[in-house]
Amino acid sequence: MNGKASRLAVRMTALAAAPVLFVAGCSSDPEPENDDAPASESPTPEPVKFAEVPEPCSLVSGDTIGEVVPEADPEEGEELESSNTTTSAACLWNGLDEYQFRSLTVSLRRFDSDPAVGSGDERATAYLQQMVDEITGDEANQEPAAEELPETGDEAVSVAYRVTKEAEDAEHDYTQQRVVVRDGNVVLTVDYSGAGFEDDDAPGAGDVKEAADRAAQEAAAKLGSAAGGGEGEEEGGEDSEDSGESGDAAEGVEPERD
Repeated sequence: MNGKASRLAVRMTALAAAPVLFVAGCSSDPEPENDDAPASESPTPEPVKFAEVPEPCSLVSGDTIGEVVPEADPEEGEELESSNTTTSAACLWNGLDEYQFRSLTVSLRRFDSDPAVGSGDERATAYLQQMVDEITGDEANQEPAAEELPETGDEAVSVAYRVTKEAEDAEHDYTQQRVVVRDGNVVLTVDYSGAGFEDDDAPGAGDVKEAADRAAQEAAAKLGSAAGGGEGEEEGGEDSEDSGESGDAAEGVEPERD
């Protein structure tokens, strides 16, 4: 524990030389303090659906990866480092099929209930909006368009956008999609990106959205089935809303070109 140990300050008063006189049968003696008085109870955190973060690389099947990220290397995905594995995790797939580049990132962020801040579900709801605003509020993202994704988790939003990136002496246009899903106190963020190199065309927005939504819905379904055993856990609020992974690896790592 990092808290400061409490100290008991004992103030000694000088005792008189004359002994304290106790009179037998005196009814004026002060009544002893009631040490059994109940202390004020701390509020109990609301139960949360997920008591731990599921394995992100297991949420998308190999068949789906083969279709949305052709030539993914490694095929099973690369789990990214997390500053706090009890609240966040992410997995990345990158693939280059001839001159067509695809990248998929699946990120998870879990929230505990904290009476001082809110329930795990409430905090997750706020984080979902934060992940959407991160895309729609960035001026570097071109033509962002958000819409609800029905029948996915407790709530889900899919955001389409485009971005231009510089690499060495060339510029590449990326077609991208972010899908953010909340299931109880966990937020699932799926970032999907596609580009064409060596004058190949970037993938169409419709194709990118279809692939991203498919991966997100599959991951959300597996996430929901992984909740067993977490229901009813009461967690303390040890995490911070600013400490989660925000999908910084969302667009993947562009491969080096000769």
